[in-house]
Amino acid sequence: MSLGPAGASLNPDQAENFEDMEKQFAVKAVQHMTTYWAILEKMKGSQLRLTKMDDEIYEHFKEAFPEFDPKETIDENQMKSKEGKERWREFMMTYEKKIDDYNFGTMLRANPKFEYGEKETIFAMRMQFYAIEIARNRQGLNDWIYEKAHT
Repeated sequence: MSLGPAGASLNPDQAENFEDMEKQFAVKAVQHMTTYWAILEKMKGSQLRLTKMDDEIYEHFKEAFPEFDPKETIDENQMKSKEGKERWREFMMTYEKKIDDYNFGTMLRANPKFEYGEKETIFAMRMQFYAIEIARNRQGLNDWIYEKAHT
């Protein structure tokens, strides 16, 4: 969005509606979340590829975050701490020109044992989602969703 040259006054009739932008973002994030869940109900996560670069992302994630345990609940405070943000930023920038919407906001389950819900969901960047969900899928931690849908 361009507001014009520096120092120019903002014409409220030409400014975008930020509330509408937030609603559009929320709709897109929810669509991503529901689409991913629907895919996990139709295919075991352990058989799913989220990107063409899953192998590279997975290996890079294990190197960059060796302490991360995909089975455990994500510590959102640590993830969003100053140090956590720096580590994730460095990780994500590797994919700036490789993965579309790498830094787009999305919803991520804090723990793979639970469905999306108000208390079980955190806001994350798309590359965080990919890295964590690829790791969970590789370990079969999302296969229960398929099994539940087919019992």
